[in-house]
Amino acid sequence: MDGAKGAALPLIRHDLGLSYGQVGLLAAVPLLVGGFLELPMGVLAGQGRRRRLVILGGGILFVLTLLAAASARSFAVLLAAFVAFFPASGAFVSLTQAEIVDARPDRQALAGIGALAWLGALLRGRPKADGGRAAAEAEDAEQPPWTARARDVAAAVKDWGTLRWLLLIEVADLLVDVFTGFLALYLVDVAKLTPAVAALAIAVRLGAALAGDAALIVILERVGDLTVLRASAVAAALLYPGFLLVPGVVPKLAVLAALSAVTAPWYPLLQARLYGSLPGRSSVAVTLSSAAGLAGGLGPLAVGLVAQGFGLSWALAGLVVVPVAVLLVPGRA
Repeated sequence: MDGAKGAALPLIRHDLGLSYGQVGLLAAVPLLVGGFLELPMGVLAGQGRRRRLVILGGGILFVLTLLAAASARSFAVLLAAFVAFFPASGAFVSLTQAEIVDARPDRQALAGIGALAWLGALLRGRPKADGGRAAAEAEDAEQPPWTARARDVAAAVKDWGTLRWLLLIEVADLLVDVFTGFLALYLVDVAKLTPAVAALAIAVRLGAALAGDAALIVILERVGDLTVLRASAVAAALLYPGFLLVPGVVPKLAVLAALSAVTAPWYPLLQARLYGSLPGRSSVAVTLSSAAGLAGGLGPLAVGLVAQGFGLSWALAGLVVVPVAVLLVPGRA
């Protein structure tokens, strides 16, 4: 939905008469309110059958929120649909990622493709007979109480080895999802390109990011994850200013494709490090990610407010500091 929303934002802004501040609210409020609603999800869902039922319910709500957003005719209705989408996505995608990490901890950097496992969760969660039902009930009974999981969350918050990955995920997101959200508006309002070209740019960005994800699978067989993270940060530090400064449609799209490919590994690598800092406690990682997302929601709001006061070009120029943070914060493994 993020890619489609970003591509449509210039037309949505025109049709609904939105300011940059309202655009920032469309990105920030779902993260803040929806993140608050999602906050206890990882702890309460736990593992096993209960988690799979939450995943299935999230998938249904995921589809309903898309339909609501598509039919919205006012800022309020659109904002409400975006807010509902956030916890639906958390239940559908984040918990599926946790399920994959628990099943294959040696391949946790691939958790970003978790949405493909929704059907698998459906089939796996369906009891085959009385014995299967009894096994599922036994699986639920073996789970630690939610109070124990809450204590795990409190302990993890005190661990810098976990907190630094939470921090970096939100900082890196400024040049991933937040930038994607404002990209089409930048190309239409600042670069003076047509909405059709802006939509093409979103498609180029998503396609290049997918290619970067695919390449990451091969690269990680040969190179360590922190080496990949630092190399991509250096490349992004050069490519992002280049994208803002280079004139012409084709050069901009070419630089954008390269930038999207090199920043694609950030989310899966940082998420993998977060899960790796909490072995066997993937539900805790989901809860902490939701909590960090509340603070991360201020990012798009800040970009929108700066754009409202000083212009969108200045607002996006401030994101040049993000690759520096990605390069410096991780430290040693």
